[in-house]
Amino acid sequence: MFGAPQPVTASSSPLVPLPRRPLAPAGASGQVRRWYENELGWPTVPGDPLRLVVGVRYDVLDVPAEAGHAALRHASPGSPVALRCDRMLLWVAAGSAEELPGLLEWLDWGDLPLDLVAIGAGGLVEAPSPPEPHGERTVPSSCASHAAAPCGAGVPPAPRGRFGSQGAAVWLRPPEPGCEVEASLPTLSAPGGAGDAPDLVRLVSTVATRCHRIRLRRAGAEPPAVRTQGR
Repeated sequence: MFGAPQPVTASSSPLVPLPRRPLAPAGASGQVRRWYENELGWPTVPGDPLRLVVGVRYDVLDVPAEAGHAALRHASPGSPVALRCDRMLLWVAAGSAEELPGLLEWLDWGDLPLDLVAIGAGGLVEAPSPPEPHGERTVPSSCASHAAAPCGAGVPPAPRGRFGSQGAAVWLRPPEPGCEVEASLPTLSAPGGAGDAPDLVRLVSTVATRCHRIRLRRAGAEPPAVRTQGR
């Protein structure tokens, strides 16, 4: 008489709430986000892959790995450094990206094209995979030749998938939870003296010099027609 009962759906009944997205990420990727936000106090943005907000507590220099390795002696041991295949990410003091063009000009590198990218305020970088427990790292096999010393322990394991895929960044010198990263970053206000003083001028000078050598080496390996095409 009354017909078959109709199924209750979210659109046909106000008593059934609409499905909601989780309030916080779950699983391994959520652990990584919490490590960055809670343990380090580094701001991130929603989405996958996890990305870090640059320009708040630090800036980042994106350089060829060869140039970055040459410049590590001018960064303090506590200054974070990450590797992404043939590129290296160097954490530097906030505001360094804005100072870089003038610094390169002062160092007489302003007129030359250098494979050097500065990421500052308003920029984002993909979060490197945290080091594995017990000092193990998830380094893509194609990047193994660029790996440096083992990373530290005491952080959640890197999630599988995109964080461990080819091209993903991994920490060579990971940040230390509970430590203020600003004190260890290369900056223009560093004394520039002896020891492990984080001197941005010396770091940038070394990186620029090595970038120029890499450019000359690559140009010498190219056929003449290719070299003249870009001039």
